[in-house]
Amino acid sequence: TKATETNYQVRAGFQYMSSIIPFSFSISTDKINFGIIVPGEPVTRVNFLTVSIGSASGYKVTLDQDHPLRLVPTTNTPASQGKLGRADIPDTTCDSGTCSHTTAALWTSALTYGFGYRCDNATGADCSNDFTTANFYKQLPSRESGEPAEVVMSGTKVGTNRQVKITYKVNIPANQATGIYQNIIKYIATPSI
Repeated sequence: TKATETNYQVRAGFQYMSSIIPFSFSISTDKINFGIIVPGEPVTRVNFLTVSIGSASGYKVTLDQDHPLRLVPTTNTPASQGKLGRADIPDTTCDSGTCSHTTAALWTSALTYGFGYRCDNATGADCSNDFTTANFYKQLPSRESGEPAEVVMSGTKVGTNRQVKITYKVNIPANQATGIYQNIIKYIATPSI
């Protein structure tokens, strides 16, 4: 709403709100190294996502992966590892076999293999509610499989340095092919208008 009269002007509504907090998004590291993984001994690593937002409309951060953790082929990669020597560490299905890229579930067993993630609030309360129970994990949605990106962090309140901790977890069986595995996880932060 805008009203103009002689000597004064009244403006009301979100379109006239000016923020002194610019939108910003940062990731604590762009490389996660699990080191040498011993079969049956889960390894976790963390990454911190930080958002500052001045908009009353909020924001969201989505994530996905290009494909599961995949063996980087070398000239020594045996053909027995499948088509073009390809071997993956599959996404976890959690202890009950029910977690997916949209559903979180408990993952504590050393006999449950795969790769997954969880989100914990560091400041604010911006993680998805899927992770309110300790040791609940999800699969990362995969662009290779046509799965849409998932919202991992979102908020509707103005604030600076709103932070979450993303924990990545990997566990492999004894018959997992030896080598270097990699994938690309993509985060997109979008302010709401």
